[in-house]
Amino acid sequence: MTGLRDDWNHVTFTSDATPENAASASGTTRRRRWPIVAATAAVAVAVAGGALAYGDARKTVTLDVDGSVRTVTTTADSVDALLESQGVEVGERDLVAPDATSDLSEDADVVVRTGKQLALQVDGERTDAWVTALDAHEALDTLTARGGDVRIIASRSGERTSLPVDLDTDGPVAVVHDGDAQIVDGAEDVAGVLNEADVAIDGDDRVHVAATSHPEVKKDVATAAKKAEKQAAKAEKKGEKTEEAAAATGQAADEAAAPQVAVVVERVETKNVTTKKAVAHDTTTKKSGKRYADLDATVATEGSDGVRTVVQKVTTVDGKVVKKKKVSDEVTKKPVTEVLVKGTKERPEPEPATASFSGSTRQIGQQMAAARGWTGSEWSCLESLWTKESGWNASASNPSSGAYGIPQALPGSKMASAGSDWQSNPATQIEWGLGYIEGRYGTPCGAWGHSQSVGWY
Repeated sequence: MTGLRDDWNHVTFTSDATPENAASASGTTRRRRWPIVAATAAVAVAVAGGALAYGDARKTVTLDVDGSVRTVTTTADSVDALLESQGVEVGERDLVAPDATSDLSEDADVVVRTGKQLALQVDGERTDAWVTALDAHEALDTLTARGGDVRIIASRSGERTSLPVDLDTDGPVAVVHDGDAQIVDGAEDVAGVLNEADVAIDGDDRVHVAATSHPEVKKDVATAAKKAEKQAAKAEKKGEKTEEAAAATGQAADEAAAPQVAVVVERVETKNVTTKKAVAHDTTTKKSGKRYADLDATVATEGSDGVRTVVQKVTTVDGKVVKKKKVSDEVTKKPVTEVLVKGTKERPEPEPATASFSGSTRQIGQQMAAARGWTGSEWSCLESLWTKESGWNASASNPSSGAYGIPQALPGSKMASAGSDWQSNPATQIEWGLGYIEGRYGTPCGAWGHSQSVGWY
Protein backbone atom coordinates (compact mmCIF):
# COMPACT_ATOMS: atom_id res chain seq x y z
CA MET A 1 0.00 0.00 0.00
CA THR A 2 1.12 3.59 -0.42
CA GLY A 3 3.16 5.43 2.22
CA LEU A 4 1.45 7.62 4.80
CA ARG A 5 2.77 10.83 6.34
CA ASP A 6 1.87 11.98 9.84
CA ASP A 7 3.11 14.77 12.07
CA TRP A 8 6.02 12.76 13.37
CA ASN A 9 7.29 10.39 10.72
CA HIS A 10 6.98 9.22 7.14
CA VAL A 11 6.50 5.48 7.06
CA THR A 12 6.09 3.08 4.18
CA PHE A 13 4.10 0.01 5.16
CA THR A 14 4.66 -3.27 3.37
CA SER A 15 2.34 -6.24 3.98
CA ASP A 16 4.19 -9.54 4.17
CA ALA A 17 1.20 -11.75 5.11
CA THR A 18 1.04 -15.08 3.29
CA PRO A 19 -1.13 -18.17 3.71
CA GLU A 20 1.78 -19.79 5.50
CA ASN A 21 2.13 -17.16 8.22
CA ALA A 22 -1.53 -16.15 8.52
CA ALA A 23 -3.34 -17.11 11.74
CA SER A 24 -6.98 -16.96 12.71
CA ALA A 25 -7.57 -14.24 15.28
CA SER A 26 -9.89 -16.52 17.20
CA GLY A 27 -6.90 -18.68 18.09
CA THR A 28 -4.56 -15.89 19.15
CA THR A 29 -6.59 -13.03 20.64
CA ARG A 30 -9.62 -12.59 22.87
CA ARG A 31 -12.51 -10.39 21.70
CA ARG A 32 -15.84 -9.15 23.01
CA ARG A 33 -18.57 -11.54 21.78
CA TRP A 34 -21.73 -9.71 22.86
CA PRO A 35 -22.19 -7.69 19.64
CA ILE A 36 -22.19 -10.95 17.66
CA VAL A 37 -24.76 -12.58 19.94
CA ALA A 38 -27.06 -9.57 19.73
CA ALA A 39 -26.79 -9.44 15.98
CA THR A 40 -27.58 -13.14 15.67
CA ALA A 41 -30.68 -12.82 17.83
CA ALA A 42 -31.96 -9.90 15.81
CA VAL A 43 -31.57 -11.72 12.53
CA ALA A 44 -33.36 -14.83 13.88
CA VAL A 45 -36.44 -12.79 14.83
CA ALA A 46 -36.56 -10.90 11.53
CA VAL A 47 -36.36 -13.49 8.73
CA ALA A 48 -35.13 -16.97 8.12
CA GLY A 49 -32.79 -15.68 5.45
CA GLY A 50 -30.80 -13.90 8.13
CA ALA A 51 -28.44 -16.85 8.54
CA LEU A 52 -27.20 -16.37 4.99
CA ALA A 53 -26.77 -12.63 5.55
CA TYR A 54 -24.70 -13.33 8.66
CA GLY A 55 -22.46 -15.67 6.74
CA ASP A 56 -21.98 -13.10 4.00
CA ALA A 57 -20.94 -10.50 6.65
CA ARG A 58 -17.91 -12.51 7.63
CA LYS A 59 -14.72 -11.40 5.88
CA THR A 60 -11.01 -12.26 6.04
CA VAL A 61 -8.52 -9.44 6.39
CA THR A 62 -4.84 -8.99 7.17
CA LEU A 63 -3.93 -7.07 10.34
CA ASP A 64 -0.39 -5.71 10.75
CA VAL A 65 0.38 -4.24 14.16
CA ASP A 66 3.93 -2.88 14.32
CA GLY A 67 5.14 -5.54 11.89
CA SER A 68 3.35 -8.43 13.58
CA VAL A 69 1.09 -9.71 10.79
CA ARG A 70 -1.86 -12.05 11.18
CA THR A 71 -4.95 -13.08 9.17
CA VAL A 72 -8.25 -12.33 10.89
CA THR A 73 -11.77 -13.59 10.06
CA THR A 74 -14.25 -11.04 11.36
CA THR A 75 -17.74 -9.66 11.03
CA ALA A 76 -16.57 -6.12 11.76
CA ASP A 77 -17.84 -3.62 9.19
CA SER A 78 -15.23 -0.92 9.84
CA VAL A 79 -11.53 -0.64 10.63
CA ASP A 80 -12.37 0.78 14.06
CA ALA A 81 -14.65 -2.19 14.83
CA LEU A 82 -11.93 -4.61 13.72
CA LEU A 83 -9.35 -3.04 16.00
CA GLU A 84 -11.78 -3.04 18.92
CA SER A 85 -12.62 -6.70 18.35
CA GLN A 86 -8.94 -7.56 18.29
CA GLY A 87 -8.14 -5.60 21.44
CA VAL A 88 -5.91 -3.13 19.57
CA GLU A 89 -5.98 0.23 21.32
CA VAL A 90 -5.00 3.23 19.21
CA GLY A 91 -3.52 6.36 20.75
CA GLU A 92 -3.52 9.91 19.39
CA ARG A 93 0.06 9.53 18.16
CA ASP A 94 -0.52 6.18 16.45
CA LEU A 95 -1.11 5.65 12.72
CA VAL A 96 -3.91 3.52 11.26
CA ALA A 97 -4.37 2.78 7.57
CA PRO A 98 -6.94 2.80 6.17
CA ASP A 99 -8.45 5.45 8.43
CA ALA A 100 -10.17 3.98 11.49
CA THR A 101 -13.57 5.20 10.26
CA SER A 102 -13.19 3.46 6.89
CA ASP A 103 -15.41 0.54 5.88
CA LEU A 104 -13.80 -2.87 6.11
CA SER A 105 -13.81 -4.97 2.95
CA GLU A 106 -12.80 -8.51 2.10
CA ASP A 107 -9.02 -9.07 1.83
CA ALA A 108 -8.33 -5.62 3.27
CA ASP A 109 -4.89 -4.84 4.71
CA VAL A 110 -5.12 -2.95 7.99
CA VAL A 111 -1.88 -1.51 9.31
CA VAL A 112 -1.29 -0.03 12.76
CA ARG A 113 1.90 1.73 13.74
CA THR A 114 2.16 2.86 17.35
CA GLY A 115 3.89 6.09 18.18
CA LYS A 116 7.14 5.84 20.16
CA GLN A 117 8.88 8.69 21.89
CA LEU A 118 12.60 8.82 21.15
CA ALA A 119 15.24 10.82 22.98
CA LEU A 120 17.42 12.51 20.36
CA GLN A 121 20.52 14.57 20.02
CA VAL A 122 20.14 16.86 17.03
CA ASP A 123 23.13 19.02 16.14
CA GLY A 124 24.42 18.62 19.68
CA GLU A 125 21.13 19.60 21.38
CA ARG A 126 18.92 17.18 23.32
CA THR A 127 15.29 16.90 22.24
CA ASP A 128 12.43 14.37 22.00
CA ALA A 129 10.45 13.23 18.99
CA TRP A 130 7.53 10.88 18.32
CA VAL A 131 7.93 8.41 15.48
CA THR A 132 5.92 5.51 14.10
CA ALA A 133 8.90 3.72 12.60
CA LEU A 134 9.32 -0.01 13.15
CA ASP A 135 13.00 0.25 14.02
CA ALA A 136 15.88 2.66 14.55
CA HIS A 137 17.01 2.21 10.96
CA GLU A 138 13.68 3.50 9.64
CA ALA A 139 13.52 6.26 12.25
CA LEU A 140 17.02 7.55 11.40
CA ASP A 141 16.25 7.49 7.67
CA THR A 142 13.26 9.72 8.31
CA LEU A 143 14.86 12.04 10.84
CA THR A 144 18.12 12.56 8.92
CA ALA A 145 16.16 13.29 5.74
CA ARG A 146 15.21 16.59 7.37
CA GLY A 147 18.91 17.46 7.66
CA GLY A 148 21.15 17.79 10.69
CA ASP A 149 23.26 15.51 12.81
CA VAL A 150 20.83 13.08 14.46
CA ARG A 151 21.51 10.45 17.11
CA ILE A 152 19.02 8.33 19.06
CA ILE A 153 19.89 8.30 22.76
CA ALA A 154 19.42 4.99 24.54
CA SER A 155 17.81 5.12 27.95
CA ARG A 156 19.88 3.86 30.87
CA SER A 157 18.75 2.18 34.06
CA GLY A 158 21.83 1.13 36.01
CA GLU A 159 23.75 -1.11 33.63
CA ARG A 160 20.62 -1.79 31.53
CA THR A 161 20.33 -0.09 28.15
CA SER A 162 17.20 0.06 25.97
CA LEU A 163 15.34 1.78 23.13
CA PRO A 164 11.57 1.96 22.55
CA VAL A 165 12.18 0.54 19.05
CA ASP A 166 14.19 -2.35 17.64
CA LEU A 167 17.52 -1.54 16.04
CA ASP A 168 17.13 -3.08 12.58
CA THR A 169 14.62 -5.83 11.83
CA ASP A 170 16.13 -6.53 8.41
CA GLY A 171 19.89 -6.69 8.86
CA PRO A 172 22.98 -6.76 11.08
CA VAL A 173 24.00 -3.98 13.44
CA ALA A 174 27.43 -2.45 14.02
CA VAL A 175 28.77 -1.92 17.53
CA VAL A 176 31.38 0.83 17.88
CA HIS A 177 33.28 0.94 21.15
CA ASP A 178 36.72 1.56 22.59
CA GLY A 179 38.22 2.51 19.22
CA ASP A 180 36.95 -0.70 17.58
CA ALA A 181 33.86 -1.93 15.72
CA GLN A 182 32.06 -5.25 15.32
CA ILE A 183 29.20 -6.53 13.17
CA VAL A 184 26.46 -8.35 15.08
CA ASP A 185 23.53 -10.27 13.60
CA GLY A 186 20.54 -11.89 15.27
CA ALA A 187 19.87 -9.38 18.04
CA GLU A 188 17.30 -6.63 17.62
CA ASP A 189 17.52 -4.68 20.88
CA VAL A 190 20.44 -2.70 22.30
CA ALA A 191 21.04 -4.96 25.27
CA GLY A 192 21.10 -8.05 23.03
CA VAL A 193 23.52 -6.47 20.56
CA LEU A 194 25.91 -5.42 23.31
CA ASN A 195 25.73 -8.89 24.82
CA GLU A 196 26.47 -10.51 21.45
CA ALA A 197 29.45 -8.19 20.99
CA ASP A 198 30.60 -8.95 24.56
CA VAL A 199 30.71 -5.24 25.37
CA ALA A 200 30.23 -4.39 29.04
CA ILE A 201 29.13 -0.91 30.12
CA ASP A 202 28.97 0.75 33.50
CA GLY A 203 26.51 3.22 34.92
CA ASP A 204 28.34 6.28 33.56
CA ASP A 205 28.83 5.17 29.97
CA ARG A 206 26.66 6.65 27.22
CA VAL A 207 24.99 4.69 24.45
CA HIS A 208 23.43 6.09 21.30
CA VAL A 209 22.42 4.86 17.87
CA ALA A 210 23.56 6.51 14.65
CA ALA A 211 23.41 5.75 10.95
CA THR A 212 26.53 3.94 9.76
CA SER A 213 26.99 6.74 7.22
CA HIS A 214 27.61 9.16 10.10
CA PRO A 215 31.21 10.51 10.04
CA GLU A 216 31.55 9.52 13.69
CA VAL A 217 31.39 5.78 12.87
CA LYS A 218 31.71 5.45 9.09
CA LYS A 219 35.40 4.52 9.03
CA ASP A 220 35.25 2.03 11.91
CA VAL A 221 32.15 0.33 10.51
CA ALA A 222 33.69 0.03 7.06
CA THR A 223 36.77 -1.64 8.55
CA ALA A 224 34.61 -4.06 10.55
CA ALA A 225 32.50 -4.88 7.47
CA LYS A 226 35.61 -5.74 5.45
CA LYS A 227 36.80 -7.98 8.25
CA ALA A 228 33.43 -9.76 8.31
CA GLU A 229 33.55 -10.19 4.54
CA LYS A 230 36.95 -11.84 4.76
CA GLN A 231 35.71 -14.19 7.47
CA ALA A 232 32.71 -15.14 5.33
CA ALA A 233 34.91 -15.79 2.30
CA LYS A 234 37.30 -17.86 4.36
CA ALA A 235 34.49 -19.99 5.78
CA GLU A 236 33.02 -20.53 2.32
CA LYS A 237 36.40 -21.43 0.85
CA LYS A 238 36.80 -24.33 3.26
CA GLY A 239 33.87 -26.04 1.51
CA GLU A 240 32.97 -28.13 4.54
CA LYS A 241 29.57 -29.84 4.30
CA THR A 242 28.78 -30.41 7.95
CA GLU A 243 25.71 -28.70 9.39
CA GLU A 244 27.91 -26.87 11.89
CA ALA A 245 30.18 -25.56 9.15
CA ALA A 246 27.20 -24.52 7.02
CA ALA A 247 25.70 -22.64 9.94
CA ALA A 248 29.01 -20.89 10.61
CA THR A 249 29.26 -19.91 6.95
CA GLY A 250 25.70 -18.56 6.96
CA GLN A 251 26.34 -16.52 10.09
CA ALA A 252 29.55 -15.06 8.65
CA ALA A 253 27.69 -14.15 5.47
CA ASP A 254 24.92 -12.43 7.43
CA GLU A 255 27.44 -10.45 9.44
CA ALA A 256 29.23 -9.47 6.23
CA ALA A 257 26.08 -7.69 5.04
CA ALA A 258 26.41 -3.94 5.30
CA PRO A 259 24.84 -2.72 8.56
CA GLN A 260 22.74 0.42 8.38
CA VAL A 261 22.76 1.40 12.05
CA ALA A 262 25.49 1.45 14.68
CA VAL A 263 25.26 1.22 18.45
CA VAL A 264 27.91 3.59 19.76
CA VAL A 265 29.30 3.17 23.27
CA GLU A 266 31.03 6.20 24.75
CA ARG A 267 33.17 5.59 27.80
CA VAL A 268 32.48 8.24 30.42
CA GLU A 269 34.83 8.73 33.33
CA THR A 270 34.54 11.28 36.11
CA LYS A 271 37.35 11.81 38.58
CA ASN A 272 38.91 14.48 40.73
CA VAL A 273 42.08 16.00 39.30
CA THR A 274 44.43 17.91 41.60
CA THR A 275 46.79 20.61 40.36
CA LYS A 276 49.23 22.68 42.36
CA LYS A 277 50.28 26.24 41.52
CA ALA A 278 52.99 28.38 43.06
CA VAL A 279 51.99 31.43 45.09
CA ALA A 280 54.73 34.05 44.75
CA HIS A 281 56.19 35.37 48.00
CA ASP A 282 56.60 39.05 48.84
CA THR A 283 59.79 40.87 49.74
CA THR A 284 60.04 43.58 52.38
CA THR A 285 62.97 45.70 53.52
CA LYS A 286 63.53 46.79 57.08
CA LYS A 287 65.92 49.54 58.16
CA SER A 288 68.52 49.01 60.84
CA GLY A 289 70.56 51.61 62.64
CA LYS A 290 73.06 48.92 63.60
CA ARG A 291 74.20 48.35 60.02
CA TYR A 292 76.27 50.75 57.94
CA ALA A 293 74.34 52.52 55.19
CA ASP A 294 77.02 51.90 52.57
CA LEU A 295 76.59 48.12 52.84
CA ASP A 296 74.20 46.18 50.63
CA ALA A 297 70.99 44.91 52.17
CA THR A 298 71.34 41.54 53.84
CA VAL A 299 68.74 38.75 54.05
CA ALA A 300 67.26 38.40 57.53
CA THR A 301 64.54 35.86 56.57
CA GLU A 302 64.67 33.66 53.48
CA GLY A 303 61.52 33.93 51.39
CA SER A 304 59.72 30.95 49.85
CA ASP A 305 56.77 30.56 47.53
CA GLY A 306 53.50 29.10 48.75
CA VAL A 307 51.30 26.44 47.12
CA ARG A 308 47.72 26.76 45.86
CA THR A 309 45.94 23.41 45.48
CA VAL A 310 43.00 23.26 43.06
CA VAL A 311 40.76 20.18 42.83
CA GLN A 312 38.46 19.84 39.80
CA LYS A 313 35.92 17.19 38.92
CA VAL A 314 36.81 16.31 35.32
CA THR A 315 34.51 14.35 33.02
CA THR A 316 35.95 12.69 29.93
CA VAL A 317 34.20 10.94 27.06
CA ASP A 318 36.43 8.45 25.29
CA GLY A 319 39.42 10.21 26.81
CA LYS A 320 38.41 13.74 25.77
CA VAL A 321 37.61 16.31 28.43
CA VAL A 322 34.01 17.53 28.08
CA LYS A 323 33.36 19.11 31.47
CA LYS A 324 35.24 20.59 34.42
CA LYS A 325 33.80 21.65 37.74
CA LYS A 326 35.86 23.21 40.51
CA VAL A 327 35.57 21.29 43.77
CA SER A 328 38.00 23.25 45.91
CA ASP A 329 40.62 25.98 45.62
CA GLU A 330 42.75 26.79 48.62
CA VAL A 331 46.26 27.80 49.63
CA THR A 332 47.70 24.66 51.20
CA LYS A 333 51.08 26.23 51.94
CA LYS A 334 51.38 29.90 52.77
CA PRO A 335 54.21 31.90 51.15
CA VAL A 336 56.98 33.19 53.41
CA THR A 337 57.88 36.86 52.99
CA GLU A 338 61.54 37.54 52.38
CA VAL A 339 62.90 40.12 54.83
CA LEU A 340 65.90 42.26 53.89
CA VAL A 341 67.77 44.55 56.28
CA LYS A 342 69.25 47.80 54.99
CA GLY A 343 71.59 49.73 57.22
CA THR A 344 71.14 53.39 58.04
CA LYS A 345 74.20 53.84 60.24
CA GLU A 346 76.72 56.37 58.96
CA ARG A 347 80.35 55.43 59.19
CA PRO A 348 82.55 57.70 61.32
CA GLU A 349 85.07 59.79 59.54
CA PRO A 350 88.16 57.64 59.14
CA GLU A 351 91.32 58.71 60.77
CA PRO A 352 93.87 59.99 58.31
CA ALA A 353 96.35 57.39 57.28
CA THR A 354 99.48 57.67 59.31
CA ALA A 355 102.96 57.66 57.98
CA SER A 356 103.60 54.38 59.77
CA PHE A 357 101.94 52.58 56.83
CA SER A 358 104.52 52.57 54.11
CA GLY A 359 105.88 50.40 51.36
CA SER A 360 104.11 48.74 48.48
CA THR A 361 100.31 48.56 48.37
CA ARG A 362 100.52 44.95 49.51
CA GLN A 363 102.80 45.90 52.47
CA ILE A 364 100.50 48.77 53.43
CA GLY A 365 97.59 46.35 53.33
CA GLN A 366 99.38 43.85 55.56
CA GLN A 367 100.22 46.56 58.09
CA MET A 368 96.66 47.93 58.17
CA ALA A 369 95.19 44.43 58.46
CA ALA A 370 97.52 43.66 61.36
CA ALA A 371 96.27 46.84 63.06
CA ARG A 372 92.83 45.19 63.06
CA GLY A 373 94.25 41.94 64.36
CA TRP A 374 94.12 40.16 61.00
CA THR A 375 97.42 38.35 60.75
CA GLY A 376 98.41 34.80 59.84
CA SER A 377 95.63 32.99 57.97
CA GLU A 378 93.46 36.11 57.92
CA TRP A 379 96.20 38.00 56.15
CA SER A 380 96.63 35.13 53.70
CA CYS A 381 92.89 35.25 52.90
CA LEU A 382 93.03 39.02 52.40
CA GLU A 383 96.13 38.79 50.21
CA SER A 384 94.49 36.10 48.02
CA LEU A 385 91.19 38.00 47.80
CA TRP A 386 92.61 41.30 46.58
CA THR A 387 95.21 39.62 44.39
CA LYS A 388 92.26 38.08 42.60
CA GLU A 389 90.24 41.29 42.51
CA SER A 390 92.83 43.88 41.48
CA GLY A 391 96.33 42.51 41.85
CA TRP A 392 96.69 45.14 44.63
CA ASN A 393 96.58 47.87 41.97
CA ALA A 394 95.16 51.15 43.35
CA SER A 395 94.23 52.23 39.81
CA ALA A 396 92.58 48.97 38.76
CA SER A 397 89.29 49.61 36.97
CA ASN A 398 86.75 47.08 35.66
CA PRO A 399 85.43 48.55 32.40
CA SER A 400 82.34 46.31 32.34
CA SER A 401 81.12 46.79 35.90
CA GLY A 402 82.75 50.08 36.95
CA ALA A 403 84.42 48.55 40.04
CA TYR A 404 87.55 50.45 41.07
CA GLY A 405 90.67 50.27 43.21
CA ILE A 406 92.36 47.59 45.29
CA PRO A 407 89.11 46.30 46.89
CA GLN A 408 87.19 46.82 43.61
CA ALA A 409 84.51 48.96 45.24
CA LEU A 410 81.32 49.22 43.16
CA PRO A 411 80.96 52.04 42.47
CA GLY A 412 84.37 53.36 43.35
CA SER A 413 82.88 56.52 44.83
CA LYS A 414 81.78 54.47 47.84
CA MET A 415 85.35 54.76 49.07
CA ALA A 416 84.87 58.51 49.52
CA SER A 417 83.55 57.64 52.98
CA ALA A 418 87.14 56.71 53.87
CA GLY A 419 88.72 59.81 52.36
CA SER A 420 88.44 62.25 49.52
CA ASP A 421 91.67 60.93 47.99
CA TRP A 422 90.10 57.49 47.36
CA GLN A 423 90.97 57.58 43.68
CA SER A 424 94.73 57.67 44.24
CA ASN A 425 95.60 56.80 47.87
CA PRO A 426 96.07 53.03 48.44
CA ALA A 427 95.73 53.50 52.20
CA THR A 428 92.32 55.15 51.79
CA GLN A 429 91.15 52.32 49.53
CA ILE A 430 92.49 49.66 51.91
CA GLU A 431 90.86 51.36 54.91
CA TRP A 432 87.49 51.34 53.18
CA GLY A 433 87.93 47.76 51.95
CA LEU A 434 88.85 46.44 55.43
CA GLY A 435 85.78 48.18 56.88
CA TYR A 436 83.55 46.68 54.17
CA ILE A 437 84.86 43.16 54.84
CA GLU A 438 84.36 43.50 58.56
CA GLY A 439 80.83 44.83 58.20
CA ARG A 440 79.64 42.24 55.64
CA TYR A 441 81.69 39.10 56.27
CA GLY A 442 83.32 39.63 59.63
CA THR A 443 86.82 38.58 58.54
CA PRO A 444 88.93 38.36 55.38
CA CYS A 445 88.58 34.58 55.38
CA GLY A 446 84.78 34.98 55.43
CA ALA A 447 85.02 37.24 52.40
CA TRP A 448 87.49 34.96 50.64
CA GLY A 449 85.29 31.91 51.21
CA HIS A 450 82.30 33.71 49.69
CA SER A 451 84.39 34.79 46.71
CA GLN A 452 85.54 31.25 46.08
CA SER A 453 81.93 30.02 46.29
CA VAL A 454 80.16 32.52 44.01
CA GLY A 455 82.98 34.42 42.29
CA TRP A 456 82.50 37.77 44.03
CA TYR A 457 82.41 39.26 47.52
